[in-house]
Amino acid sequence: MARGAIVVVGSCNMDMVIVSERLPSPGETVLGGEFQTSPGGKGANQAVAAARAGSAVDFVGCLGGDMFGNELIANLRKERVSVDFTTRERKMPTGVALIMVDGHGENMISVSPGANAALSSASIERARMRTRDADYCLIQMEIDPEAVFYAMNMAWRENTPVMLNAAPAPDQPLPEKLIRQVEVLVVNKMEAAALSGNGVEDEASAHEAARSLQQMGASNVVITMGAEGALVCGDECVLVPARQVEVVDAVGAGDAFCGALVTLLAEGESLVEAARFAAAGAALACTKIGAQASLPARTDIESLLRT
Repeated sequence: MARGAIVVVGSCNMDMVIVSERLPSPGETVLGGEFQTSPGGKGANQAVAAARAGSAVDFVGCLGGDMFGNELIANLRKERVSVDFTTRERKMPTGVALIMVDGHGENMISVSPGANAALSSASIERARMRTRDADYCLIQMEIDPEAVFYAMNMAWRENTPVMLNAAPAPDQPLPEKLIRQVEVLVVNKMEAAALSGNGVEDEASAHEAARSLQQMGASNVVITMGAEGALVCGDECVLVPARQVEVVDAVGAGDAFCGALVTLLAEGESLVEAARFAAAGAALACTKIGAQASLPARTDIESLLRT
């Protein structure tokens, strides 16, 4: 049974993944490796992650009128994610991501936004009533910035807490007026550095970056730091350790983290407890290849937490 209501505003892509022994250098061709396609996009990934973790999820996004769009809509429905507010642009291609993964789980990603770039304020506005009733609104930066800002402002005006995963890091600093609308800001080390202006190399520098982002207006900041864990800063800062697993593919780990985190927050858990749950979800996502294919079920996360 779903325990919380989440509205996710974001991207939906078809991922094209090649797994090979190593990543190519610029101008180099690396032969060999396994190829597969799988549903992806930060918005859809996080929607599916939250649904598998136990939330009732509505996805607000835009897909093209092609075969990929048909497949992705069908997949969201299969995952019990509502697509009542997902629109289609019949003359545009669905977004795609080209992903290369090496034998250590490191990856390189290039995204062609396609119809994701056509997600409009009018489409987002259609979900206002659902957003008003939601426990959280979860947004990422893989869509047009104006759509991000509109969704944030709409949720804020409806008194629905906003979790912003500022990924990928925006080219321009986020307006502080908008940062003040963020209840929970989730970033990795690179994104934290880009937004705060502070280099992030270790726990101490992450602490400084998080406090800078709070001074800009974010109520709470979570900086994911890979194998080092996640630094959670509310009134105090706590380092939540990562779960140790054998990493196969890190693609989707950040999305697993966000989906699990927002689920427990929607259930009323503290940010630190939600981050512990999310860290376990992210760890499990690293043990399988693919984005949505690797997202864990709630029972698996709870099982890992018990070990």
